[in-house]
Amino acid sequence: MPELPGRPEKAAAPKVGGKRAPARPRASQPAVLAGASPAPETVATRDGAASPETRSRLDVRKTYKLFIGGAFPRSESGRSYPVASPGGTLLAHAARASRKDARDAVVAARKAGSGWAGATAYNRGQVLYRVAELLQGRAAQFAEEIVKNEGLSGPKAARTVAEAIDRWVWYAGWPDKVAQVAGAANPVAGPYFNFSVPEPTGVVAVLAPPESGLLGLVSVLAPVIATGNTAVVVASEPAPLPAVTLAEVLATSDVPGGVVNILTGRLAELAPVLAAHMDVNAIDLTGAPAQTRAELERLAAGNVKRVFAAGEDWAAPPSPARMLAFLEIKTVWHPVGV
Repeated sequence: MPELPGRPEKAAAPKVGGKRAPARPRASQPAVLAGASPAPETVATRDGAASPETRSRLDVRKTYKLFIGGAFPRSESGRSYPVASPGGTLLAHAARASRKDARDAVVAARKAGSGWAGATAYNRGQVLYRVAELLQGRAAQFAEEIVKNEGLSGPKAARTVAEAIDRWVWYAGWPDKVAQVAGAANPVAGPYFNFSVPEPTGVVAVLAPPESGLLGLVSVLAPVIATGNTAVVVASEPAPLPAVTLAEVLATSDVPGGVVNILTGRLAELAPVLAAHMDVNAIDLTGAPAQTRAELERLAAGNVKRVFAAGEDWAAPPSPARMLAFLEIKTVWHPVGV
């Protein structure tokens, strides 16, 4: 039978002892020489077949940036600083925020303030609970960063993350209840209704505790935004990695851009800028060293900021005190029968 055009002619198998020897099966992959190392990685080709490659793969390093207005910019100065483990091992280079970055964060917080304060308290509680859901989904990542950055053991880091999530959930339940605790209907001598109504202070600068990257940050941030304020946070200087990961959680949650702004860098450089800023309404000095608080309070007096510098332990079980510290009480008079 003549060979069809275009089809290659099959090679005949050699004859052995008058009989045709069976054809050897074709190898699906190249043979590996004795003593040779196998390819470290196999990459699929376009037709689906496996093709061995010998190139080595470089690790994709995480870039730790600032979080301002819902975006992740680098510092406008281009600076960064090394972040090391307690043993001195270099972990990353975090962005070192400048004065300009701090001012930009205040602008973003002010822009987001009216929308966040104007949202219903029930809606703010839902938004905060959604953040807790995302924190739970990243619990393993947070624990790994805490082990590296803070030197805790694996089980202790996992407990710290669980405590931070529980604390966030605790504050998420307060937005629609704090008015009943801090507000009142006041009896007055006259034909009037008189009400005390709590309202957000506005833009709050928060200095996070330096000794804890996640739990400390949650302890000082959650009560500020739960009551309708917006925040500019200076993260822990030695342990900023969990703070940046928390920013990634906030960016993918329902929290509007600008409600939370997180700066990493030198506390001594950023704290005076925020304390003296005329568009910041309050400041939490929890993370400030004791010897610097008097000077920060003096700077904050320039526009009569609210200053929260309580000596209470932020790691203690939460209480409404931190929420009430950043609320203004508005008194409303209304004539009876009108």
